[in-house]
Amino acid sequence: MSQVFACQVIDDFCKRLLEASGVPVADAEIVSSIMVDTSLEGVDTHGISRLPVYLKCLLNGRINPKPNIGKNINAAVASVDGDNGLGQLVAYRAMNIAIDLAKMYGIGFVTAKNSNHFGAASTYCKMATEHQMIGQAYTNSPSAIPPWGGRTAYFGTNPISYGFPNSDHPIVIDMSSSIVARGNIILAAKENKPIPEGWAIDKYGNPTTNARDALDGAVLPVGGAKGYALALAGEVMSGIISGSAYGTHVGWIYDERSDSVNIGHSFMAMDISKLLPVEEYTQRLGNMICEIKEIPRADGIHEIRIPGERRQVTAEKRKNEGIPITDGLLQELNALAENLGIPTLNEPLGCQSY
Repeated sequence: MSQVFACQVIDDFCKRLLEASGVPVADAEIVSSIMVDTSLEGVDTHGISRLPVYLKCLLNGRINPKPNIGKNINAAVASVDGDNGLGQLVAYRAMNIAIDLAKMYGIGFVTAKNSNHFGAASTYCKMATEHQMIGQAYTNSPSAIPPWGGRTAYFGTNPISYGFPNSDHPIVIDMSSSIVARGNIILAAKENKPIPEGWAIDKYGNPTTNARDALDGAVLPVGGAKGYALALAGEVMSGIISGSAYGTHVGWIYDERSDSVNIGHSFMAMDISKLLPVEEYTQRLGNMICEIKEIPRADGIHEIRIPGERRQVTAEKRKNEGIPITDGLLQELNALAENLGIPTLNEPLGCQSY
């Protein structure tokens, strides 16, 4: 069962939790808005469902609530040191630097080290589209998938994301190099639910539908060897060139260790106007979308969607109807609120099963 809350109510609650955990007000606003926006789009595995573990790490000192985020700019490229801050905050700052560089040079590329889990990669690509720029984002993550032919996890799920401005809503591509984002398995494990066949193997290399066994084992790469190649490319683009941890050296905030996880990211912003007039770009992209939509549909398919459309539909629905929070997550958040001495989340808009 899930209870449904208004977006602003959840946003205010998340901000209070972060502030009570030592995060400055302005930073809490950034992080909360990113998490809520992600849940608004239906990406529940990367939105507010991650807040409990962030708060745990903030309170036990594993994540720095008040990072001094440094930057080193060299023409159109820059590097950022996140000082072990919340990943959303580090990524937000880094993409803004990339956008500023793109305004000057046509393109901006920024790496980030000493960061943490930053939620959905698409968030930062959408930031670029608001400036009529193409956005690109990479991140590495704790070991989750094996190299092709191996049975032990080495690479993270290492998502790759693109954002393309459009006359209406941006085209957003956000995909992990694994067959499924590890967050789906984490969520299944928390809810004691099985996972589909073909998603993962256990620690012995055997196929499994048990989510907890999958977390002890490995998620399979998407498309076999092609997913492995994408994971390797993502590791270079986010871990190697940023100077952060890579491969099995990347930490995991869900374990009981106290050291920083040192996740790496990279971000690119490209100013379309430096390549062709934005109006021409918009017209050409619009024509392509129309042609895609007019392709004869396969049996049983009612509509051909453009990447990001489903998220936008979900966002519009949840803006009007509220964001569902599972009973388990609600209990976790309210327990944290009580411990931190702030009001709990109550007065749901309604209850229903999801």
